[in-house]
Amino acid sequence: MSHERTQMGRRFIRERIIAGAVPSVTHHGWEKRFPWLVQGTTLTNDPDLPVDDFDLRLFGPAPSREVLARWGALRDYTGLCRTVHARQTHGTRIVFHEPGPAGLELHPDADGHVTRHRGVLLTVALADCVPVFLVDPVRRALGLLHCGWRGVAAGMVEHAISTLYDRLAAESSALHVHLGPAICGRCYEVGPEVHQALVGNTPPGPESLDLRSVLRDRILRGGVLEERLTVSSHCTRCGEAPFFSHRGGSEGRQVAFVGMRC
Repeated sequence: MSHERTQMGRRFIRERIIAGAVPSVTHHGWEKRFPWLVQGTTLTNDPDLPVDDFDLRLFGPAPSREVLARWGALRDYTGLCRTVHARQTHGTRIVFHEPGPAGLELHPDADGHVTRHRGVLLTVALADCVPVFLVDPVRRALGLLHCGWRGVAAGMVEHAISTLYDRLAAESSALHVHLGPAICGRCYEVGPEVHQALVGNTPPGPESLDLRSVLRDRILRGGVLEERLTVSSHCTRCGEAPFFSHRGGSEGRQVAFVGMRC
């Protein structure tokens, strides 16, 4: 069965589900194309097993031993000894990561991460927002973004593309970009102010909005080639794969992750 379909020029990817100690989904096409890459988004649990929710939320209430143990399991699963994460504020700040000590490194107030170094696992936490994975296979540059509507409206993806170019000489035309599991347009109803901020129109009341479609248009305008841009077919609220969904009443968080193997 094909994991990819095209609709109105958009390449939709149904990521491969991986069961086990770190339940997750991964971009099957990137697995084959970039064997040096570790990439995925965690699930709430293994769909085949009655296990506890795989909540990875670090900020808010003090994380439990179980949450910290899950972060350790993610480190072991990826084989990358250094994990970076940040308190997310729906802004546009991006942190550039050099090599550093092993362990979990937390940063204040950032919604994006970039690196060119092996062994650094970039992570963002999600529960409906869009994880944006950026890979330049020529310069071995990586980026990972947390994109809610406020960050998108503030120009997060444009800032990330320019940061990758300014810091790592990664041309937008060389980037491969994937918009990971997130809430779909049918499930995401927002007010007129959000439509105005993102698409420039003002409906009379709340209406549905496809945030990944908005992101896709901005990414293409930023110079990424259409054939190198894919969109997950998973919805965090109505899809069959188990994800945390803020709109669905979840308090937990899944984590998107990407890094280069050592």
